Amino acid sequence: MQHTFSLRRQEVLQEPKIPEFFNKWPALFDVIEINLEFMRLTTVPLTSTFLRELDRLTGDLIRVFNTKGGAAGEKNGAMMAKMENNQDINVRRDCVLRCLSIYLCEDLDTLVKEYVDIECSEAEADVAGTTMAIYTVQAEGDDHDGPGGLFADVGMVLEGVKVLNNLKSINHACVMLYGLIYALNLSYPKNLKYTFEAYQKILMDLESSKPSPKVRALKLKLLR
Repeated sequence: MQHTFSLRRQEVLQEPKIPEFFNKWPALFDVIEINLEFMRLTTVPLTSTFLRELDRLTGDLIRVFNTKGGAAGEKNGAMMAKMENNQDINVRRDCVLRCLSIYLCEDLDTLVKEYVDIECSEAEADVAGTTMAIYTVQAEGDDHDGPGGLFADVGMVLEGVKVLNNLKSINHACVMLYGLIYALNLSYPKNLKYTFEAYQKILMDLESSKPSPKVRALKLKLLR
């Protein structure tokens, strides 16, 4: 993959269809290779940087979320209550990422499709027609209510193709999707453009010179 990087980049810049690109470069659609490709592009480690900064900023993010009023404030309050007595780091991370989207007046649920009491193959079939989606299948017998919990599967679909599965959590899927968007030169999801811009310019600190007003305002509040 290292030796074919320049050839792959030439193809990416021609904006190929994902099904064709997936068939030609299947090795890229792997957690390890996505991390390596991101490193080739940016020299920045993807997963470790994203999660380290998310954890480091969690306290400040919660402080900022608590200043939000109205319906968004109520949603974030309910979301944060779910993680108060839960020691699972993935539950905490999933909640914070959902709250981040709500704070930016977006909704991660437009991207994440959650399924309960269904076979993994049925979930995959249901999202097969979507342009971009993360899907979760709740593990049998898991009565967890809300983000996190035990998943039988967490996967990702791009242009109708299942490109990843067996991911650890929603936050891990968000990291991998961000990495693939970067590697494949894709546009951010239309309904989550500020969320993914925050991933880029706050969590990853990449190309942060001209943030949108929303993301710039959040960044300033985190620095106070």
